[in-house]
Amino acid sequence: MQRRSFGKTGLEVSLLGFGGAPVGFLETEQIEVAELLNKLLDQGVNLVDTAAGYDGSEEMIGKTISHRRDDYVLVSKCGRAMDGVAGEAWSAECVENTLNRALTRLQTDHLDVMLLHSCELEVLQQGEAVGALVKARDAGKIRFLGYAGDNEAAAYAAGLDDVAGIETSISICDQANIEAVLAPCQQNSVGTIAKRSIANAAWKDISEQRGMYVNYAVTYGQRLAAMAITPEDLGYGADDWPEIALRFTLAQPGLSCAIVGTTKASHVATNLAAAAKGPLPEAEVAALRSAFQRAEAAMGETWLGQT
Repeated sequence: MQRRSFGKTGLEVSLLGFGGAPVGFLETEQIEVAELLNKLLDQGVNLVDTAAGYDGSEEMIGKTISHRRDDYVLVSKCGRAMDGVAGEAWSAECVENTLNRALTRLQTDHLDVMLLHSCELEVLQQGEAVGALVKARDAGKIRFLGYAGDNEAAAYAAGLDDVAGIETSISICDQANIEAVLAPCQQNSVGTIAKRSIANAAWKDISEQRGMYVNYAVTYGQRLAAMAITPEDLGYGADDWPEIALRFTLAQPGLSCAIVGTTKASHVATNLAAAAKGPLPEAEVAALRSAFQRAEAAMGETWLGQT
């Protein structure tokens, strides 16, 4: 698996990463998670992304692969108010307590990257939450800190001296952050992770979507329909949307890693094969970008990144 530099951190991360939200939210069995994660690690995927709020995801990752801790770059998120965690949302107390709980759940003595989880711009400007992560970094609990979110807040975070990583929505149906966020990250040597990199499978019928992902799928499905472009228009087969979507995301300048969340080990081979083909060719990227821009203009609205 090809690797890219994660900004100024010195970390090298795989082109494809594992998104840990589905294994938590969709209540995946531990034996399935173990098979899934070990298969990914064996194939060279070395970035594992999770969050305090991903119902059981941190615990599952800790139970299944903590014995292979040297094999992966571990990313989690914090800051939101949580049951059982003392402190108001985005306070230093909440950040510290959520981080300490993550270390226990993930069965590790440090995180490679800890991100503030989609707080508002004003929280970043106020500085308490960022300061708490700086303190944690200086104490050796985390190696690097950053922000997970979109639009104006993510662009602002990319310019902060202490921020080393940004996770933001980038996909065929979510293109605003390509200029708004990836560009300043590239200018400031900030590592980048694309979330929702296959647009929550926007091409599927809504009846095939599961759990909380229905909400994202509705928005992305509407956008894709408005874009009025098909795999055949791009020279692919009708069933090739997953490959097209992933390779589109991988083609964006300044991107370090695209995470894909799945609960099925059977999907791993498909995702790895698509990533192995590398970024989508320029002409196809241009066609998808033009379709997005035309549809956005026709709808008379700005399609912001979906947080």
